[in-house]
Amino acid sequence: MADVNQRRVETLGGQPPARATVWAAWFMFFFLIAPSLIIIPMSFGDLNELYFPPRSLSLFLYREYFFESVWMETTFQSFKVAILSTLAGMFLGATAAYGIVRATFRGKKMLGALLLSPLFVPNIVIALGLYIYFARMGLQGTTFCLVLGHTLFVTPFVMVVVMAALRGVDPNLEAAAKTMGAGRIYTFRRVTLPLLRPAMVTGGLFAFLMSFDELVISFFLSGFGTQTLPVKMYDSIVLEISPVLSAISVLLTVLAFFVCVIITIFYNPDRRTRLRLARVAATDTEPLEK
Repeated sequence: MADVNQRRVETLGGQPPARATVWAAWFMFFFLIAPSLIIIPMSFGDLNELYFPPRSLSLFLYREYFFESVWMETTFQSFKVAILSTLAGMFLGATAAYGIVRATFRGKKMLGALLLSPLFVPNIVIALGLYIYFARMGLQGTTFCLVLGHTLFVTPFVMVVVMAALRGVDPNLEAAAKTMGAGRIYTFRRVTLPLLRPAMVTGGLFAFLMSFDELVISFFLSGFGTQTLPVKMYDSIVLEISPVLSAISVLLTVLAFFVCVIITIFYNPDRRTRLRLARVAATDTEPLEK
């Protein structure tokens, strides 16, 4: 704990934060989270109307969500698209990050900037370009084009996390494995990948949340029968303000909270790195296969 506090002080320029800074940070935190806190009691109303505070407490809106086929179909569609795009994004993001960090070739910086460009380009621009492209191919409105569009959107998030972790991995570990006779694929699978596993899981969880909550790209690429939950929520706001939205908002907040808790528990860089290095050192005497 002392080491953690010391690193925090060093990050802040060698000085502990002032009390006014701490109070200002807590104030901004509660200011930003207040709308989410207000929606929680509203989701327990007993009528098909939005009231704050609710006249009485019940699970009526949650029953409406879980037992309404339209809401469930869009929720399952969102999970399907998010899981598939997360798996694809983890594979593409990890391999691209490894190539950008470890390889040396002309145009590497330009290629890295191109691969990370979805982080800087507005979502509406990406969505419109994908809509025109897939419409000409006859794929617009299908789950396949939704997965491709979300994969394009989430892959840079995985890349950023894996690239940051990969820069903290000593290249001498890979060089030592190759010196002992291991091939490139074997070295990546047995040395590099175990060290990157926490970062890949973290990037994958972030990618899942980003895909599950994505509205703009889904709005342009989805069609009849392929709507995702955010698109259905948007249509519900435009056409009718359904009170079920309050219950869904609480569930989405809980989902994001638990994912962040899992990331915090799972991703401890210092501890994970020490354990991985210990395992690598323990297996140094084992014969390596090419």
